[in-house]
Amino acid sequence: MNKFEIGKTYFTRSICDFNCIFEETIISRTDKTVKTESGKTLRINDKLSSDRELIWPEGKYSMAPVIGSDKVKQ
Repeated sequence: MNKFEIGKTYFTRSICDFNCIFEETIISRTDKTVKTESGKTLRINDKLSSDRELIWPEGKYSMAPVIGSDKVKQ
């Protein structure tokens, strides 16, 4: 399973606007949460996907951005 790693930046694009990119840099993690550079503590969901972890940086709603642990910024 692909997991979030400390010090790496992960990203996703907006559903509505291709030019809008959401990024989060992980500064610490536990088994169930990650803490980001922006000060957010986000719960990790690994039940929806068997091959990667997922986080919702803006909260959960119908068109919310979802960042997967497989989308590492180079």
